[in-house]
Amino acid sequence: MRFDQHTVVLLVRPSDAPELPLDAADRLQDAHLAHQAGLVEQGLVLAAGPFVDADDERLRGFVVLAVSPQEARELYHNDPAVRAGRLSVQVMSWMVPERNVRFESVPLPRSILEAAAGD
Repeated sequence: MRFDQHTVVLLVRPSDAPELPLDAADRLQDAHLAHQAGLVEQGLVLAAGPFVDADDERLRGFVVLAVSPQEARELYHNDPAVRAGRLSVQVMSWMVPERNVRFESVPLPRSILEAAAGD
């Protein structure tokens, strides 16, 4: 059997993440979302989104990329939320049977307001 290999990034809230006032946290989230959307626009991210109702609340999001694990580490080193210490990344390769998973190109929201609008 043949396999497709994708790079996966888990976005994790560190136990020592800095507490921020709500307005600063919102600005940082907008910067994080804009970073993610930019990676999608460059064709580097195949899918991304937050976790909800997770058993482990530290797990914040999941990203599937079309780059090597090392490239993913470099890309997420530049994520504003990672630089600020609000998120950390766990990078791994994910193998699935060939053509088992297909991704469509769809835009991601660039801000909290855009995500809330549902457009």
